[in-house]
Amino acid sequence: MNFESKKVALTILGVTSVLFSRGLFSLFNDPEGPNLLIVLGMAAIIYVLSWAAYAFVPSTAGFKKLLLVILFQILLVIGLYLCLR
Repeated sequence: MNFESKKVALTILGVTSVLFSRGLFSLFNDPEGPNLLIVLGMAAIIYVLSWAAYAFVPSTAGFKKLLLVILFQILLVIGLYLCLR
C-alpha cells in the first residue's frame, strides 16, 4: 500500500483515533455510557498526538510509517486507560 497522498494516512489516523477513544471510554464502568463530546474530545487529543508522531517519524515506507503511528495510538490509549482508571 503506497500512500501518495498524506490525506489518506491522516484520514485513517482520524478514524482509528475515534475508534480507540470510543473503546477507551467503553472500558470504564459508567452506567450512562460514554458521552459523545468526551469521546470526540479524547479522539482529538489522540489524533493530534499521533499526527505529531506521524510528522516526526523518519521517512520510511508509507505503510510502515502508518503502522508505527497506529501502534503509537494503541500504546497511548493503554497509557491513558491506566492513568484514568
